[in-house]
Amino acid sequence: MDFLSVIPPIVAVVLAILTKRVLFSLFISIWVGGLIAAGGNPFAAVGLTFTWMKDVMVDPWNARFLVMTALLGTGAAFMFKTGGSEGLIKVLQKRLTTKKRVLFLPYFLGLLIFFNDYVNSVIIGNATKDIAAKYRVSREKLAYVIDSTASPIATIGPVSDWIGFQVSLVAAAFASMSLVGVEPYFAFLQSIPWNFYAILCLLAVPMIIAGKDFGPMAKAEHRAHTTGKLIPDGSTPLSSVDQDLGEPHKREGSVWNFILPLVALISVSIWGLWFSGGGAEGKSMMNALADTDVSVALTWGAFAMTTVGIIMAVVQGMSLRACEDTLLGGIRTMLPALIIIVLAWSIGTVTSELGTAEFVVEATQGWMTAALLPFLVFVIAMFISFATGTSWGTMSILTPIAVPLGYTMGGEEVIPIVIGAIFAGAIFGDHVSPISDTTVMASIFSESDHIAHVNTQIPYAMVPAGIAGVLYLLYTVIGSSIVLLIAGIIIQYFVLRYLGNRHERRYGKVG
Repeated sequence: MDFLSVIPPIVAVVLAILTKRVLFSLFISIWVGGLIAAGGNPFAAVGLTFTWMKDVMVDPWNARFLVMTALLGTGAAFMFKTGGSEGLIKVLQKRLTTKKRVLFLPYFLGLLIFFNDYVNSVIIGNATKDIAAKYRVSREKLAYVIDSTASPIATIGPVSDWIGFQVSLVAAAFASMSLVGVEPYFAFLQSIPWNFYAILCLLAVPMIIAGKDFGPMAKAEHRAHTTGKLIPDGSTPLSSVDQDLGEPHKREGSVWNFILPLVALISVSIWGLWFSGGGAEGKSMMNALADTDVSVALTWGAFAMTTVGIIMAVVQGMSLRACEDTLLGGIRTMLPALIIIVLAWSIGTVTSELGTAEFVVEATQGWMTAALLPFLVFVIAMFISFATGTSWGTMSILTPIAVPLGYTMGGEEVIPIVIGAIFAGAIFGDHVSPISDTTVMASIFSESDHIAHVNTQIPYAMVPAGIAGVLYLLYTVIGSSIVLLIAGIIIQYFVLRYLGNRHERRYGKVG
């Protein structure tokens, strides 16, 4: 484990930003990882590159996730072809009469769909992208609202697969420490107020919607408002339903063509999360979520969504040939995303093989003190998640290391703080990494250019992240998470207001 282990993810991020070509950048970075692993042999590096890609595709969880993603695409395709999206707009447009109201729609929907971030992106993107286009909301802004709501609400919401996963990690860490008398779920609940980034991020979204844009996002909004161009010139969205599917079969569709597949997706997914985790055997909902197979449950939900869509299409008079074309078109919309996800997973394999996370942890462990521990854990989690593109992977790596370390340094009262810092840093890195699956999903379903989404979201994510870092440094001075949060919220409001006003003074009103 040495500095070479961090080179592949750095190459991926830098190339993606410079070339704006995600597929090319990811593939080169995997090959660079293979070059390092093969001791500089370029031919052996090619062999390793394709071996890693094969391995991630045949992994049972990953294979099911790819099927699920394709099915979400087909389900969304039938929503569009049967006129469900048009029907939703027809119902909503009487109330959504301003741009700000249109942007609050995906935000509030995001808060309601708290049980899974992928489903969150699918539903909200399909529900709002057409009406957002009507009011000239840039695709970057829509992607930001979706992305910055999905993961934070999933990690602190009342019930979600994220929470089940996180509690299972905490329980495993407690078992490794032989810590008794502390309930893992209770420790998780205590950690929620210390998850500063997730909470501040959820509050930053409405502050920005109601306030003024700044940085690259302001330029994107100005472009969309003045020219009607929802994406930058020369960029390519990861998917485009209109291009892949053509015109809807029925323009004057009913909103029920949107609602019924959505209900099928949500209800079957929630039932699947409960059932596959052993809920039918008498387990509580949280225990079932801790043991559930997320990929199985969500695949069932996505299949139910597609099945309902097909039934409604046939009822409307679509031929079986048209239904088949819609199925293929839905998969086609997801194809770039499927390839990116496979490549992003392969980068995760590269970082695992080279020991990237272990190198980062070992390089910083010597600096840690009880006072600095939450801050350093937060920063390390940010870096690992950014470099690997996975918040769950980051949580898996850091929780068994940082929780026992926190207990050794500060006792039981430090454990919730450390847990909150791990999850906060993991979500931040996932938000700003171009190789993150959740970032990719937000780009897909908002029909945004992926790199444009990343570039515009980074400055917005840096504000709550910077404030969260300061709050972790102050925890030994101000021991109350509530007091720190209130201070952080007030500071965030004025920082965002200042940045928005400064941009307006320099460049004029966005529109």
